[in-house]
Amino acid sequence: MDPCPFVRLTVGNLALKIPVASKPARSVVHPSSSPCFCKVKLKNFPLQTAVVPFIPPENQFPDGQTHTVAATFHLSKSDLDRISGKTIFSGRLCLRIAIYTGRRGTTCGVNSGRLLGKVSVPLELAGTEAKSTVFHNGWISVGKEAKGSSAHFHLNVRAEPDPRFVFQFDGEPECSPQVFQIQGNIRQPVFTCKFSFRNTGDRNQRSRSLQSEPSSSRSWLGSFGSERERPIKERKGWSITVHDLSGSPVAAASMVTPFVASPGSDRVSRSNPGSWLILRPAEGTWKPWGRLEAWRERGGSDGLGYRFELVPDAGGGVSAAGIVLSESTLNSQKGGKFVIDLGSSRAGGSGSPACSPRSSGDFGYGLWPYCAYRGFVMSAKVEGEGRCSKPTVEMSVQHVGCTEDAAAFVALAAAIDLSMDACRLFSHRLRKELCHQQDLLG
Repeated sequence: MDPCPFVRLTVGNLALKIPVASKPARSVVHPSSSPCFCKVKLKNFPLQTAVVPFIPPENQFPDGQTHTVAATFHLSKSDLDRISGKTIFSGRLCLRIAIYTGRRGTTCGVNSGRLLGKVSVPLELAGTEAKSTVFHNGWISVGKEAKGSSAHFHLNVRAEPDPRFVFQFDGEPECSPQVFQIQGNIRQPVFTCKFSFRNTGDRNQRSRSLQSEPSSSRSWLGSFGSERERPIKERKGWSITVHDLSGSPVAAASMVTPFVASPGSDRVSRSNPGSWLILRPAEGTWKPWGRLEAWRERGGSDGLGYRFELVPDAGGGVSAAGIVLSESTLNSQKGGKFVIDLGSSRAGGSGSPACSPRSSGDFGYGLWPYCAYRGFVMSAKVEGEGRCSKPTVEMSVQHVGCTEDAAAFVALAAAIDLSMDACRLFSHRLRKELCHQQDLLG
């Protein structure tokens, strides 16, 4: 089945040249003391913010410099149709950029930056699913200074085809759902998932006894209802295996570090996260491919923190330092997108793991393992706590050379979705599918 058309719109190669005032003036900013940033807005998409570096007024922007990405917008076919639709009430589609001097952030609810100027770049996105288009590359005058002494802003705006395979779970991962590939209005079953509990030993395990105390007339009071009689707060042993339609296992996600509440709290802390191994089949056994760590953030965000890294090929060992591909936070209430997007500015990227042994090449884009991870790799949309979550997974075609490649990303998506439950506050009860039978009976 063919991939879905996507377009990647990037804003990059930002730079700012500001004339240095010979006399003090409010309207002229000295680059040595005033940082700059910009806000990038595209219709119906969230606002993005990026730092704008200074260059000396006498310098020219190097033409041969590698494209550095400051903001990125991923547009599906439905996005393109929606934002490009012309009506009598809408004008020409434009990318709008506001440049500010001063540091980012707010003070007492007021933006701390001072507006230097605005830039508008017209866009014509029709046809960008098939060919790359540069909408602007060069300098633009900004601000209200006299002609010849205004600030100059450099940027590159371009759109590139970024076709992707799209998969969707037909149910929540813990309910062992099917996974469909989506192409337009066509839904085709590709994988099945099997959720299970690995044998993790005695489920009635109690916490370690406290250090023995000197005997006293009150010692029995201290032990009555103490921590030594309370079950450990942990969630462990979860596993999900992805099978192809023939029933063969093609990827798996296994919880290898329990999700344990930190002492004196009801949450999994960043200092002691739970973790999963993402596994691929190799010569009759499982081979580690990636490691996902997750925890519950403190503070106002109170979100799901995560870190995903590749596991180096070290004879099946997992002790070597990994290569971090993604680290961020998801909103625990609203959910969000887990994303691996390295950007074209990361030249060379990280080496991809060895090709899967079966090398089935079902998707027809057999670039693995000869291409490095770069640009958009994958994303998985998950819902927040208490919501029915049927993750949608997008994968760049350049990183999917065979069925096992796609299955590994599906297993990773299942792991990040299940981590939302694993990191739920221990004061909240999980749904029955996520509880051991002993826990339900207890």
